[in-house]
Amino acid sequence: MPRPARTDLVQPDGRRVYLYDHFEPAPAGYDAPTIGEDAYERRWNPLRQEWVLVAAARQSRTFLPARSACPLDPSAAGRSTEIPASAFDAAVFENRFPSMLSSAGGGVCEVVVYTGEHEGSFASLPAASLERLVEVWTDRYRALGRRDDVKYVYIFENRGEQVGVTLHHPHGQIYGYPFIPPVAQIELKGRATACRQCRLIEEEIDDGHRMLLSERGVVAYVPAYARWPYEVHVATRAHRPALVDMTAAERRVLVHAMQRVARAYDRLFQVPMPYMMLIHQRPTDGREYPQAHVHVEFYPILRDSGKLKYLAGSESGAGVFINDTLAESSAAGLRELIEGSA
Repeated sequence: MPRPARTDLVQPDGRRVYLYDHFEPAPAGYDAPTIGEDAYERRWNPLRQEWVLVAAARQSRTFLPARSACPLDPSAAGRSTEIPASAFDAAVFENRFPSMLSSAGGGVCEVVVYTGEHEGSFASLPAASLERLVEVWTDRYRALGRRDDVKYVYIFENRGEQVGVTLHHPHGQIYGYPFIPPVAQIELKGRATACRQCRLIEEEIDDGHRMLLSERGVVAYVPAYARWPYEVHVATRAHRPALVDMTAAERRVLVHAMQRVARAYDRLFQVPMPYMMLIHQRPTDGREYPQAHVHVEFYPILRDSGKLKYLAGSESGAGVFINDTLAESSAAGLRELIEGSA
């Protein structure tokens, strides 16, 4: 798919909206919602040496509205949503209840709406929508990475009420952090020239017991050190620091592999799997990061049918995860489902 056409709009409160490919104008009388106003701060934790974001306005954000009141649907006569269009293929807008504001320490929070259709999920997107989505992600990484107040572009999806999702319409988010977050710092630390991700991929391929797929230059595997039951990582075999450093064909292969993982999750316990899907890429602070290697991490939070994996005392208080499953066993169960979803 060629780079999707993008139409840029600005809401009355200054928030930007980006409509990709085809869309129909908003209905007459469209009344744009306005951003929540409250405390937005960035505070430093001197004990843990990390930033904490304060966003008190998020307490009043929309919470599991009725289907007829979904703010991510196309706008209709008599009802205005976040999207100033009566139909659209894909859309991105600056969050009305963000975790960060440019005027309060920098950074940006965007919502990525995968499709104008309310029903469905990342796993059920048709090929054209899926391939458009990865190009939308790439476009936003490119655009946000140019901003002086963005040092790291973090693309992710939280799926399921158990993870804290408050809207059911298929969507994800992008945070443009004004600093490099702790997990990215740890992954990049001490690897000024050598890529640890490249070595891990080759080790997993050589071992084979935890591999789920290795096709067309993309691999998916349950890492030996998985912290979550059924955790899966997806990455390119070739060293690619970010989505923008891949060809369009490589991006298509990557996103289709990601979707196969998501579909396998839904078949694992025969229920929609709640998960976190996270894309790690090189920072955008202007420095060189030859050790950065784009990869996707899936954290499904069901450890068994009807049983959630909770982050309790050891995980939350000490930072030490306890995995209730064996990576090799999880991989064996997922592998069969992955192969069946090709």
